[in-house]
Amino acid sequence: MLLSLPQDRLLSLEEKDRCSVWRLGPFLPVLSCSHPDTVRPILGGKTQKTSWVYGFFRPWLGDGLLISEGQKWQRNRRLLTPAFHFDILKHYVTLFSESTQVLLEKWLSRGPGASVELFDQIGLMTLDNILKCSLGYHSNCQTDGQSAPYIQAVHDLTSLIDERVDRPLQHIDFIYYLTAKGRRFRQACKVVHSFSEQVIMTRKEERKKEELKEEDFTSPGYKSGKCLDFVDILLQAKDEDGTGLSVSEIRDEVNTFLFAGHHTTASGVSWTLFYLAQHQDYQDECRREAEGVLEGRTEITWHDVGKLPFLTMCIKESLRCVPPVARSARTLQLDLTFADGKWLPKGTSAVADFPGLHRNSEIWENPTVYDPYRFSPENSERRPPHAFLPFSAGPRNCIGQNFAMNEMKVTLALTLQRFRLEPDVTKPPVIPCDGITLQARGGIWVKVHPLKTNT
Repeated sequence: MLLSLPQDRLLSLEEKDRCSVWRLGPFLPVLSCSHPDTVRPILGGKTQKTSWVYGFFRPWLGDGLLISEGQKWQRNRRLLTPAFHFDILKHYVTLFSESTQVLLEKWLSRGPGASVELFDQIGLMTLDNILKCSLGYHSNCQTDGQSAPYIQAVHDLTSLIDERVDRPLQHIDFIYYLTAKGRRFRQACKVVHSFSEQVIMTRKEERKKEELKEEDFTSPGYKSGKCLDFVDILLQAKDEDGTGLSVSEIRDEVNTFLFAGHHTTASGVSWTLFYLAQHQDYQDECRREAEGVLEGRTEITWHDVGKLPFLTMCIKESLRCVPPVARSARTLQLDLTFADGKWLPKGTSAVADFPGLHRNSEIWENPTVYDPYRFSPENSERRPPHAFLPFSAGPRNCIGQNFAMNEMKVTLALTLQRFRLEPDVTKPPVIPCDGITLQARGGIWVKVHPLKTNT
């Protein structure tokens, strides 16, 4: 459709810093937007998520928030919002601390100057966190690896979808599910669904037996001070007429939370550690800040998380340089006219290109340079509000962004308290590669040096 439009009505493709056209396969043109003026209406206007991308996730995530549309999405978003209230999130900080210490003990056991690959190590840690916070499931995945069927199935699903997106012939369901990988994908979905449904049903039975009152269940903890997890909160969620979520709806939302909060946070932590290893001065400043807050403690508290402004600036600059999610795809449901009078028709496929947006030279000076001071309060105030979107924007922005930022702060503060990181120059150069999340071809390798606090 894009290629048949009159050129005076189509967005000028010569404006490379604002948008461009690329193709998915031989036929489907997609408009890629990388400027605040073009990204804002794409994410905030009358659009729906593009089915050819998000359809790959449906067998796994069902009608969770990532995929659902219309009234169903509005209802479930409203019911899920309390799960990310500060009164709930603050109790997860202890779990984040525990999981981080497991990771750091593994590093310590390898000896001084050990070389570690960040994505795999951090990925298991964030999976450990998300399983505890969503299902109350202590998987021991950091020490046992992917030996458990559920852990292996989650790993298979993410890697198979990642591969499928880049292979147009695999986009056709009929063909894909005849292949060995398609059958493997279906089997992994069965494993994940069976496990999460079993946890949900068990939790429902426990709740009946304990005869919990609703006011007890919605408090930060119930009975023996138990910290509420995602399933607990969804089981008691009800809309205006008292209707709650079904088991399948809760399953879909739990699986969506697990998918969206696992690899993305691992990417954010890994790239931040990479940049801090490259910039020892920033690493030292973050360490001084963390040590001043922790005062020798090995567990961070909810109140500590808000006292790390420079570390937060470094996290944001890492998310600018390498946003965990590269794009967010939309299909226009109405004709769209931009502020400059240029026009796009209903049905156009468009994506918000976050790497392009975050490195747009119209907005960012020296965009390839890592500079956390871009996110000082005074510099942040001068920027257009849609120039930095690591968690997307508009009504479908990331509901778990505060969860993710808290997890990253806890992990990084505790890591820098115990280790100094430097690049492993014996490994190949780090090159970002596209995928469901932006990772690095060959991984990110750093050397970790224990500090005196480990003695």
